Amino acid sequence: MKWHHVQENWAAFYEAILDKWPDADESDLDEIDGDQRAFVAYLAEATGQEPDEIREELREWLTGEIPSDVVMDPGHDNHSIALSAKFVNEGEDEFADDARFGDDDRPNDE
Repeated sequence: MKWHHVQENWAAFYEAILDKWPDADESDLDEIDGDQRAFVAYLAEATGQEPDEIREELREWLTGEIPSDVVMDPGHDNHSIALSAKFVNEGEDEFADDARFGDDDRPNDE
């Protein structure tokens, strides 16, 4: 993953950040708001490590996949739907239900 994924979905990454760096505090993360330099400086202070060590840990952490709870975040859904549009036939609305699945005639509460 790239830092811009983290920055764009900052709050959704809190759980993954706290798993990796348990010394971090959620209220402090609110103030950082995805700023990478501020994040490195904050972690260096919170953990007592050197900023270079934190940057290396961060590089390693970013080599992983985007956590599934971030991808499944409701704020990310419309973006994922829009990206899937390239796989939808021309003229079909990617946001509409697909009649092939037989659910278009059913009430929403079924």
